[in-house]
Amino acid sequence: MDQALSGRRLQLQALGAFAIGAALLAAIGLYGLLASIVGERTREIGIRMALGADRGAVRRMLGRRILLVTGCGLGAGILGAALTARLLAPFLFGVTPRDPLALLSTFGALVALVALASYMPVRRATSVDPARALRGE
Repeated sequence: MDQALSGRRLQLQALGAFAIGAALLAAIGLYGLLASIVGERTREIGIRMALGADRGAVRRMLGRRILLVTGCGLGAGILGAALTARLLAPFLFGVTPRDPLALLSTFGALVALVALASYMPVRRATSVDPARALRGE
């Protein structure tokens, strides 16, 4: 039985490795995008903070952008998963392609990945010195 399933096991391990690699690349790309957004808006953030905006207001402003980017990505991912569910069905054991627990745990893992990737750019944005940002560095 072990030898009969060894080919499938290798395919699933390769698929899992590629999925982890894709998730890491997505996190790095999201981090880069958010760092770029913060870099481009440093002057605006400095002006907002100089006019009295607190760190919470800056976090909310960036949070809306992060939610927009994340929502678009998750929407495309859900559409892609729905379209490829039948193709992946032969590789699944003990779970269906539309299993709610599997889908929710994947969604939760992706949201955690987004939170991890966005932590440093948001932290950098909330620590902007208004005087330094207005001088143009």
